[in-house]
Amino acid sequence: MRADYVEVGGTRAFVLEEGEGQPVLCLHTAGQNGVQWREVQPRLAELGYRVVVPDLPGHGRSEPAAGGPVRDLGVYAQWCEELMDRLGMDRPFVVGCSIGGAITLQLAVRRGARLAGAVAMAAHGGTDSAMLSVRGLERELVDSAAPSRSDRTYFGTLAVVGRRVAAERAELIARMHRREDPEISTSDLIGWATHDVLATLDGVACPTHLVVGDDDLWLDPADVRRAADLIPDSRYTLLEGIGHYPMEEVEGFADVLHGWLGELGARESRGAA
Repeated sequence: MRADYVEVGGTRAFVLEEGEGQPVLCLHTAGQNGVQWREVQPRLAELGYRVVVPDLPGHGRSEPAAGGPVRDLGVYAQWCEELMDRLGMDRPFVVGCSIGGAITLQLAVRRGARLAGAVAMAAHGGTDSAMLSVRGLERELVDSAAPSRSDRTYFGTLAVVGRRVAAERAELIARMHRREDPEISTSDLIGWATHDVLATLDGVACPTHLVVGDDDLWLDPADVRRAADLIPDSRYTLLEGIGHYPMEEVEGFADVLHGWLGELGARESRGAA
């Protein structure tokens, strides 16, 4: 495993890399960081991938974004494009969850012809104003309005972990998540609630796989299915008993993802032929 700081978007980003072969960019969820991929990364590397796991600006060990906390997921997508170019990632797969999934869809729209494929988990490409109140989120940026944010992150995470996940595992996920910076995570969620690429999904030029857990209280699987139907050459998977964090909840997720990436690669090869 290699750890380094890379100059991206006018600031220094912390990036973990492991393995050689087909590059895979793995994107974390709102307020979190690359530690969410800690169990997936080494196994993917064993399976023959060059796995790249960044902390987005202001997250984990990356420096803050040059303009402060980001409320537009398109800014993160542009940042990821620069990162991929800086690291020489030729025709990578992109895999992300929650805001990472939304960023993945934006990357598929923006540069799908340069991607080997995209796996967007817990994302559907449209706004979520019905699920998240932007006004309420902005109130949470005032410290006095959200004195128990870390506890609410903990209990909120437990609420969206799927029923198939063992209690000890769910507890670990929730305790890991509560370490986030509330200003960063709330800004991320404002970006989540307001981003919208639905009208452009029909222009995605790479094989795409949309994934959602049927215990994900943050999403309606029907919205994810409709988004998949808009994308040419796409696939949809509903995970039974899984919630909002498949890469942390699904046992042996790296091998599951390897299967999905293999299918994307096969579809890309057929398309190129």
